[in-house]
Amino acid sequence: MEKVEDIVIVGGGIAGLTASLGLHKLGIRSLVLESWHSLRITGFAFSAWTNAWRALDAIGLGDSLRQQHRQFLWNVATSTITGDQTTAMSFKAKGKLGDHELRCVNRKLLLEALANELPSGTIRFSSKVVSIEESSFYKLVHLADGTIIKTKALIGCDGVNSVVAKWLGFKAPAFTRRAAIRGWINFKSNHGFEPKLLQFMGIGFRSGFLPNDDTSIYWFFTSNEKDMEDDPAKLKQFALSKLANVPGEIKAIVENTELEYIMLSPLRYRHPWDLIWGNISKGNVCVLGDAFHPMTPDIGQGACSALEDGIVLARCLAGALLTKEQSGESTEKVDSESEQYKKIEMGLKNYAKERRWRSIVLISTAYVVGFFQQGDGKLTTFLRDKLLAAFLSSLLLKRADYDCGKLNIS
Repeated sequence: MEKVEDIVIVGGGIAGLTASLGLHKLGIRSLVLESWHSLRITGFAFSAWTNAWRALDAIGLGDSLRQQHRQFLWNVATSTITGDQTTAMSFKAKGKLGDHELRCVNRKLLLEALANELPSGTIRFSSKVVSIEESSFYKLVHLADGTIIKTKALIGCDGVNSVVAKWLGFKAPAFTRRAAIRGWINFKSNHGFEPKLLQFMGIGFRSGFLPNDDTSIYWFFTSNEKDMEDDPAKLKQFALSKLANVPGEIKAIVENTELEYIMLSPLRYRHPWDLIWGNISKGNVCVLGDAFHPMTPDIGQGACSALEDGIVLARCLAGALLTKEQSGESTEKVDSESEQYKKIEMGLKNYAKERRWRSIVLISTAYVVGFFQQGDGKLTTFLRDKLLAAFLSSLLLKRADYDCGKLNIS
């Protein structure tokens, strides 16, 4: 069975839904193919930095999501080796582009907010892409259930194991030989923690605790341990064994987290040089989010940059396909198949050009910060705790001081 769609987005995560909503707001319909039977909320939450809120404002969701998530005022880091506070960075400082803003965002709330703004039928669940085939000016997307979708533009937002990225020629992301334990806890009443990002650095690990709102906290534990067993009970005990020297109220967060809200994620990233030479776009195909630039979580920019990707993709693709009339409304031109193909190709090239260097910088910064923050040698831990702590923390604000632009075409 073959269906025809103008734009197909593979993956209904943050990047895919943001791109679809951006296109929708500019008057362009898309179909989102999600392999899961529902919205994928793996990871529980993420740190949404200043650049993420600018992207959310561009898509029209910033104000509503702010009301559901507390703003952080401080980033406080402590060494579990010495017990000394190594960093106390205020988020009240202004960046080059304006005020800084950090909140811990619930993934489920964000994905639901994005999905609820899309027209009914935009997301097709249980739709796993197994292969991609050329067909003149189109791509044929083959699904596991036998469906074939013919599309003018194919946008890959299908994560680190992306079928679309593979079709573009990207190698599988590299393993960092590190892993992250992530947890989420809901309290029956106000947990009493201040709106601060609390981090604890040890030998070969880094842990962080971020209040999401008054009754829930997201926490993470990244480690150089390569052979952790994916068993929530064992993961909890491993994290607690490393956090022996942190305050009791912090350990209690991990201790009281239910096992169903603990998960393990091997950390992978794409080498920066792969983005220098690789095809971010090719013809009428491109990639966004983790399919494009998987990175380590050390500067908290994975989800934030996926939001940026979605805004830029929608703007560039709409700019290629639509014209702006004097009335201020966008209208789609009627072109031949070859003309449409060329316009889509140009729009995706513009997207790739705008996102290439930004993504290279984020991947590289995250890797370097992670190398020092999770150092397991005497030299790296000394440099981290005594000399580089403030500098490494400042890089988080520096990379977040970015604006992907508005959702409009010139």
